[in-house]
Amino acid sequence: MANADCIIVQGSNMAEAHPVGFQWVMEAKARGARIIHVDPRFTRTTANADKHVPIRAGSDVVLLGALINHVLTEELWFREYVQAFTNASTIIDERYQDPEDLDGLFSGFDPETGRYDPASWAYRTAQPADPSHAHDDASRGETAGAGGPPLEREPVQRDETLQDPRCVLQILRRHYARYTPEMVEEACGISREDFAYLARSIVENSGRERTTCFAYAVGWTQHTGGAQFIRAAAILQLLMGNMGRPGGGVMALRGHATIQGSTDIPTLFNLLPGYLPMPMAGTHDRFEDYVESIGTKTQKGFWADAETYAVNLLKAWWGDAATPENDWAFDYLPRLTGAHGTYQTMMAMLEGKVDGFFLLGQNPAVGSADGRLQRLAMSHLKWMVVRDFSMIESATWWKEGPEIESGELRTEDIGTEVFFLPAANHTEKAGSFTQTQRLVQWRHQAVPPPGDAVSELQFLVELGNRIRERLAGSTDPRDRPLLDLTWDYPIDEHGEPDPESVLREINGFHVSGPDAGRPLSSFAQMRPDGSTAGGCWIYAGVYADGVNQAARRRPGQEQDETAAEWAWAWPANRRILYNRASADADGRPWSERKKYVWWDAEQGRWTGRDVPDFPVTKEPHDEGDPEAGGAAGLSGSDAFIMQSDGRGWLFAPSGLVDGPLPTHYEPVESSIPNPLYDQQANPTRVSFRSDLAMNAPGVDGLGGAAEVYPYVFTTYRVTEHHTAGGMSRFLPYLSELQPELFCEVSPELAEIVGLEPYGWATIVSPRSAIEARVLVTRRMRPLPIAGRTVHQIGLPYHWARGSEAVVEGDSVNDLIGLNLDANTQIQNSKVTACAIRPGRRPRGPALAELVAEHQRRAGIDADTGDEKVTIPPPAQRRVHVPGEAPAPPTEDPTEEEDR
Repeated sequence: MANADCIIVQGSNMAEAHPVGFQWVMEAKARGARIIHVDPRFTRTTANADKHVPIRAGSDVVLLGALINHVLTEELWFREYVQAFTNASTIIDERYQDPEDLDGLFSGFDPETGRYDPASWAYRTAQPADPSHAHDDASRGETAGAGGPPLEREPVQRDETLQDPRCVLQILRRHYARYTPEMVEEACGISREDFAYLARSIVENSGRERTTCFAYAVGWTQHTGGAQFIRAAAILQLLMGNMGRPGGGVMALRGHATIQGSTDIPTLFNLLPGYLPMPMAGTHDRFEDYVESIGTKTQKGFWADAETYAVNLLKAWWGDAATPENDWAFDYLPRLTGAHGTYQTMMAMLEGKVDGFFLLGQNPAVGSADGRLQRLAMSHLKWMVVRDFSMIESATWWKEGPEIESGELRTEDIGTEVFFLPAANHTEKAGSFTQTQRLVQWRHQAVPPPGDAVSELQFLVELGNRIRERLAGSTDPRDRPLLDLTWDYPIDEHGEPDPESVLREINGFHVSGPDAGRPLSSFAQMRPDGSTAGGCWIYAGVYADGVNQAARRRPGQEQDETAAEWAWAWPANRRILYNRASADADGRPWSERKKYVWWDAEQGRWTGRDVPDFPVTKEPHDEGDPEAGGAAGLSGSDAFIMQSDGRGWLFAPSGLVDGPLPTHYEPVESSIPNPLYDQQANPTRVSFRSDLAMNAPGVDGLGGAAEVYPYVFTTYRVTEHHTAGGMSRFLPYLSELQPELFCEVSPELAEIVGLEPYGWATIVSPRSAIEARVLVTRRMRPLPIAGRTVHQIGLPYHWARGSEAVVEGDSVNDLIGLNLDANTQIQNSKVTACAIRPGRRPRGPALAELVAEHQRRAGIDADTGDEKVTIPPPAQRRVHVPGEAPAPPTEDPTEEEDR
């Protein structure tokens, strides 16, 4: 980021939520970069920016789509880059239909299942698609892996003139034709002047000589279309030539220690280490079927070696028990039967389908959406184990949670047996952090943990040992996966498992041959024959030469700014992914100023300031072997080596469940009609029908919902607290800095509602009601949207009710509904309908009655907002002409009834 000429921080308050990383934004600014903050609130990030662009939460795709339209219409895109490295010239199947044709839907949507069949999104090829590679509907969102489902072998059809109406560039032009500055003003509340400034800043700071960077966090991810928000930024960055280059890219800001690491070596239900997907029951019954679903041996790029990565993982986990005869113990892996995320698990608890629950590093009683429902769900368990270093609310809800106060639950009636086990914190254990830049950094133990507290490593190794002891001698086949695990971690001088031994297993090693026992130096050394083993292929090299590369700390003044000897970045210690794109099609740097990786003809290899992210001896004009797969199949300009066609995807033919192009949908509880389509909300969103989890959309024909819940709030973090507060509200120093929950409201809204500065306000959603101190501030700006004024409320979410912490307050997450992004299963926390009134909330049973009274007035029930498709019959749909403003909605009352 320090090398950027312009940085757009959107979907993040980076200065407060990621203060360590923000130093590089300030470094870029000191070097002359322009900093722009696009956010509903004026924050400390804004205070350090050159420009604040206020935006209505949830409307980001309209803004990004208009920027895409602007650079295409004005011919400002980086043509040489786009033609060389993206799929702009690729022709899409004739069956494909766009939201412009279907009023907000893509072709292939099944209203019965709420899912898309993506067959019509495919590239046009000389051969029809192989149906054996089609993915089961239930598996596409959960088991696509990092590269998406595989594409068929070339030849795909292309038009290098970019004129064919079905080539990606022309589809892109048509798709975003109505995303205009006028639409941005109407939908986002952003003035045309601010839009022009933003567009000009990106264009002036992109191209051969300059690069622009986008940075985002949960302000983008926590929406029912969050994955597509990020995709929209990636499309714009590809068009402007900002991917794979210093100071470019789309930076995903990670807000917790090693959140990146917990997706690399995952705590996610749908992934295995190295972004290998979990196998799906009934679809991946054979190992061959599984690896072919990740990447075929004949496709381009490094996912063609999926078998190698999978074999090495299985060999690392099951050692001698993983053999060719049993498909490397593939049947030891569990199978998915659909989504099994946090919220699906919670609903299963409510239905009595879950007996026990382990909580490690989570606090769902206050840290997950609809906290009341989370606590009610835990009351249906037989037992639960909470490991933490504070007595968090997920350990105490049964005796002092809000439902105890309200009378909904009685402690003596709760059958859940709760075990609290003290845990070591990050200063009390050794291990690695993997941060935003994929940089793996080793931390050393500073002090021993107090009392009975132990690290997760020690706890889980000991738990595994005890389970295996209990099962010793078992002849039941279902016990073999546990008994055959490689579970022989050495013990260090403190009597604890050696954490570096785990890093060595993750790195991988030679199992047999002359190098038996030696650590792997890269994933290129991995073999699919069982002669090597490695727990995460992208981490191969982190323990090269038997040295903990993550622990390197060579000072910055002793090396160049690439800092290749500070820690280790996956894969291969590469600091910028896809850096082949930092040179033109001929292998020459785009400019001397942005020189990074280039082709050295004399040496016959790629060289530069970083480890080349490309086959190092493949010449720029190598056409690739169309009969070969993997690296050999790549041409010399296939810079995006993990994609199955080697191109950066402006159009995603597979891998996303809600469409190949980002499309604007309104949040579920929006009271603003979608200005672009009759399809109101994302039709693929995941929701849960329950009397305990209601929604309040304001445009579904229930006029009362918009009147009862006329405002929206968005959640955020403050620097002084961390997530749900388990690490900060228990510390007097941090609690003193931010002692109380507060809500940020504009002076205009305060006057309308009658709120007094530093007084109390009650905020009511369809799920619950909370109280907060009032902060009246011009940091919150009312926005003119579609002929009305939209008031947004800011709510930090770090507080909770309980006597164990130093400070307490109501939990903001109690207000949030269960509406999830279908790609990621992440909840929408950023746009929630609410009411706000002066004074404190009721206590006892009166609290539930206040919530119920609002529900009755709004006329909502368990089914409200559950309708996925809202477009009228074809004869009554709006007619959209590219380049023209959308037609106004009809006033015919019969159509309203149909909708």
